[in-house]
Amino acid sequence: MSGTRYAFQRRAISWPNRIGRWLWGITWILLFRPSPVIFHGWRRVLLRLFGATVGRCAHAYPSVRIWAPWNLKMADGSCLAPHVDCYCVDKVELGVHATVSQYSFLCTASRDSRRRSLPLISAPIVIGKDAWIAADVFVGPGVSIGEGAIVGARSTVLRDVPPWVLAAGNPAKVVRTRSIEDQDHAS
Repeated sequence: MSGTRYAFQRRAISWPNRIGRWLWGITWILLFRPSPVIFHGWRRVLLRLFGATVGRCAHAYPSVRIWAPWNLKMADGSCLAPHVDCYCVDKVELGVHATVSQYSFLCTASRDSRRRSLPLISAPIVIGKDAWIAADVFVGPGVSIGEGAIVGARSTVLRDVPPWVLAAGNPAKVVRTRSIEDQDHAS
């Protein structure tokens, strides 16, 4: 996953997309957002109805903002914690047991500053298996977070993060490699 670079695509937001987002917005306000925190199954159903791929035991909390559910893929046991903003103009993929903590922002789109008209451009975000995005992290377009990686709180991730490292800062840099102690044999 590390080293994967996605080409930015110019985006034009189609009318079917706009209508879908409008319908999703109404559904989010009336059915998703007011649902009790423990109703993860209900929110999985709503996301699937709008085209998201959502695995078993995936948790999307009621305060999560999802721009276009049809661009979201949550594997088994993955989590979008409270107040996560998932601006998925392009694909956002969470691996098995990947966690995005509260107040983080997954941003798949930006503007092409090289052009006077500032056209919308986008690239997917991939968060690997067992990765953890800590609180209030910004993840930019085209970024891959490797399997088992941890991104420290309040970091800004603009480049890929390799597997099994701890990255932190603004912009995020690798702080150290993770060494996993075997807790199964503790007495």
